[in-house]
Amino acid sequence: QLQLVESGGGLVQPGGSLRLSCAASGFFLDYYVIGWFRQAPGKEREGVSCFSGGDKSAHYADSVKGRFTISMDNAKKTAYLQMNGLKPEDTAIYYCALSRSYNYCSNYVEYDYWGQGTQVTVSS
Repeated sequence: QLQLVESGGGLVQPGGSLRLSCAASGFFLDYYVIGWFRQAPGKEREGVSCFSGGDKSAHYADSVKGRFTISMDNAKKTAYLQMNGLKPEDTAIYYCALSRSYNYCSNYVEYDYWGQGTQVTVSS
């Protein structure tokens, strides 16, 4: 049974950094898309970043471009989201998701597995 386990959330001051991790168990990564999403209270879930297993390319929402970096360590079966220059509006629950049906990021990717979420709070 494949599981995604997230870690790395917490409380940070504006301008600070956090690195989220998403560890996949029971899965051999050969054809996949990894996505990071977030949901703030009272708001819809939004896509933050996506990593294509097909060409190892990274994609970002405009709101985080230049501040967040997604990466994938295949040997450790772990995806990361490095978040720098955090702003109060980045406060949300962050989720990682995995698709085994797609190999390239797009708006049409359907994700098969989701992590439990990790809280990120940016506040002074």
